[in-house]
Amino acid sequence: MFDLVIDNARIYPLERDLSIRSDRSMAVTGGRIRAFGIPQSAPSRLRLDAHDAVILPGFVDCHTHAVFAGDRLDEYLARLEGADYAGQNRAGFGILSTVSATRRASFSELLDCSLKHVAPLVAEGVTTLEIKSGYGLDRESEIKILTVAAAMEPILKTRIVPTFMGAHTVPTGFTRASYLAWVQDEMLPLVVASGLARSVDIFVDPLAFTPEDLDSLFERAAAHSCRLHAHTDQLGHTGATRRAAHWRACSCDHLEYADQEDVTALAHSGTVAVLLPLAQAFLGTAQKPPVEALRQAGVPIAIASDLNPGTAPVASLLWAAATSIRLFGLTPTEALLGLTHHAARALDPDAGFGTLALGQSADFAIWDIPRPEFLLYAPAGQRPVMSFFQGERR
Repeated sequence: MFDLVIDNARIYPLERDLSIRSDRSMAVTGGRIRAFGIPQSAPSRLRLDAHDAVILPGFVDCHTHAVFAGDRLDEYLARLEGADYAGQNRAGFGILSTVSATRRASFSELLDCSLKHVAPLVAEGVTTLEIKSGYGLDRESEIKILTVAAAMEPILKTRIVPTFMGAHTVPTGFTRASYLAWVQDEMLPLVVASGLARSVDIFVDPLAFTPEDLDSLFERAAAHSCRLHAHTDQLGHTGATRRAAHWRACSCDHLEYADQEDVTALAHSGTVAVLLPLAQAFLGTAQKPPVEALRQAGVPIAIASDLNPGTAPVASLLWAAATSIRLFGLTPTEALLGLTHHAARALDPDAGFGTLALGQSADFAIWDIPRPEFLLYAPAGQRPVMSFFQGERR
């Protein structure tokens, strides 16, 4: 007996393209997709009529900094008057201002405001949400952020993928070398041993860390069997993308200044290129990631919100996808795969979610839309009729 059967649906698996299945029913048992094309005689605990609606995989937001306190409105207004983002960070504002607010917040305060940050994403059909630390930069606050992220999963009925990003920037009172040593010698083993995160990220930029720092951290993280991610080539070219690809990182994110050699390295490594169009649009920078080169090289492209208070305070994965089409020139197919199949691969090459296929986690949403591309044509306010995580309605 199946736990759930949904009949009379237009099912788009989003495994390789926007093809629709010929059969119109899907069955779930034990939180996983078990069958398609189920006869009416098949027994089921619950059977729903989709009334010709569209079923899509649950969306995967594979890059967020969603656990934080405070806001950065004053910095945004200053940039509108000509202030420079890099200059703001060098002056002690930027990331460090969010660090101060996040350190001051209690666990309950941080959980409450972070749930509010991500609620619009969940309402939009996001069933997997990556959340990075990096707004703590000390032992107590980094652990607080990752613990808050874990606490959100049962509340939201959403898969939370925590990522340790102690290497976000260098806090006051440290040199870059001394802080990196603390991150990789003290915090990384603690975070892994406690089970708070099995993914690691680093921001490589003149504002933060170097490609050599990436090599050092990734060597330690790989020894702990961590999945590897990197913020690379966002504000200038550093060569970090090809370094991360050498380590077969799951993803390299941003990539505005990546060059052909970087793209070739990504293609050879299987690393996913995660594009963050809302951050690029919010900062107003002209440089765009090398989408055509990525496309020609066959590099899988994912799209993420980059939800954070400084450069992407927009909790909408659909707006990120729609913006990727207009700003970066992605096709609708690339954008939708970038929210599902490729975004899942960016988190874990062996992810059991992100598509509608036999054996995959039953994470999906039912949409009253004419076709999937409609979500990119008219992203504002779109909400699914129903959303399911591991076969359970949310």
